Amino acid sequence: MPFYHKLGVIPSKRHVVHRQPNGQLYAEELVGTQGFSGLSSLVYHLHPPTRVKQKDKAYSVQPKIAVENGLDALSFKGFNIAPEPDYIKSRKTLLVNEVMQIGLAAPSSSPDYFYKNADADELIFIHKGSGFLYTMFGELRFKYGDYIVIPRGTVYKIAFDTNENRLLYVEAKEPISTPRRYRNDYGQLLEHSPFCERDIQQPQNLKTHDEQGEFDIFIKKKGFMFPYVYANHPFDVAGWDGYLYPYTFSIFNFEPLTGRIHMPPPIHQTFENPHFVICSFVPRLYDYHPDAIPAPYHHSNIDSDEILYYVDGDFMSRNNIEEGQITLHPGGIPHGPHPGAIERSIGKKETEELAVMIDPFQPMMITEEAIKIEVKDYYKSWLD
Repeated sequence: MPFYHKLGVIPSKRHVVHRQPNGQLYAEELVGTQGFSGLSSLVYHLHPPTRVKQKDKAYSVQPKIAVENGLDALSFKGFNIAPEPDYIKSRKTLLVNEVMQIGLAAPSSSPDYFYKNADADELIFIHKGSGFLYTMFGELRFKYGDYIVIPRGTVYKIAFDTNENRLLYVEAKEPISTPRRYRNDYGQLLEHSPFCERDIQQPQNLKTHDEQGEFDIFIKKKGFMFPYVYANHPFDVAGWDGYLYPYTFSIFNFEPLTGRIHMPPPIHQTFENPHFVICSFVPRLYDYHPDAIPAPYHHSNIDSDEILYYVDGDFMSRNNIEEGQITLHPGGIPHGPHPGAIERSIGKKETEELAVMIDPFQPMMITEEAIKIEVKDYYKSWLD
């Protein structure tokens, strides 16, 4: 997130002598995801972050592809993903291309280990559950409706309040950021942006863990999981500053834009990436032209696939949609409201729908995990 934040004890200049109360130097680490030209933070550890005690055999977590080249409109019942106690094993990738993965998870307990995705930035949407995300940058409280954005390479531990948790996640090979058109040349969110910096929750309550022993960190890289054991607690940070850190943003803080006639999907955009966009459909007033048709018009997906994750409420353009369901409308064929949706939308004044839309610019492949929860013959659902 392109605005400055700092916590704890840091020196007055970068890369200068900075000693602990016991006289030892802090171990300075530059954390960044695009070489030395992207966003970064400077972190000050009690101990060097390089002390590996053991590494075990890597194992594949590469999704198994069921459909590599497809042009079917598909739907999946996300809540049919069975809960699993292990956070990593609960993550089921459903859709994948060369630069991103989209999946669901239903972890029923908090892991004892730490996790790091060294391949991709992660965006996690909290559909059910609440808890804390712990990192070396501090603590982040999360709850229903929150997006959690975690820069790749961030070691984290997630702690849930309950055993009923439902997560939608996106893994991206390049950074996930706020849309450029919402920001001025200095990175500040503009007045017409549907959210502002006050809506972004930054890490707080930095706690320095001066602990040595054996700390399990599972590191994902190139489709494999690498089990590492480090000699120091990964959150032994006394202070940090910079622009790179995890944060949360609540979908309920997205302020919808409305008009006299139906507005196109980009008005709902919340995040961007060179390879996809993410939009938030939230409760809002409908169009107020006297002859307005609130339902979306039919449109052809040519430049991108369209993926919708249904969170809550009655999504007026679809029939027979359940909470946690996912639809995939592939680039190359038109789609639009289900039969009857246009007529029943006329005269409606507002909607209570809540959904997350992801538009990848490269076609998605379908995994075996997705086929297990597929709604059969969804592509026929536009027949009268």
